[in-house]
Amino acid sequence: MAGMAVPTREDRKSESPANDSRRGRRMNSRVPVRLEWDAADGKRIRLEAHTRVVNPYGCMVVLPQSLEIEHRLALTNLATQSSNVAVVVWKGKARPEGWEYGLELIAPEMDFWGLEL
Repeated sequence: MAGMAVPTREDRKSESPANDSRRGRRMNSRVPVRLEWDAADGKRIRLEAHTRVVNPYGCMVVLPQSLEIEHRLALTNLATQSSNVAVVVWKGKARPEGWEYGLELIAPEMDFWGLEL
């Protein structure tokens, strides 16, 4: 496939919603999750939240914590007890309960959410 341009994560960030091409079907779904990461001071941060939207490759959550794009964390689906590494790929609007975040799962199992997607 020489000569074919493959869109990068940076390219996808700049696409307008009208041109949005996602890898999997999205589903509005409230799945309880735990997110964990190490803070700069070495302390382990653990937050419980719930998804608003899921797809086979990630989810959208709202968190009271401010995170940066490319921040890596551990994401656990509390309904199935499945865990996966995730990375923040999108930071949306501030809501009264926190910021919207798009999380991409790194090498997920296709049944990570326990839903038919």
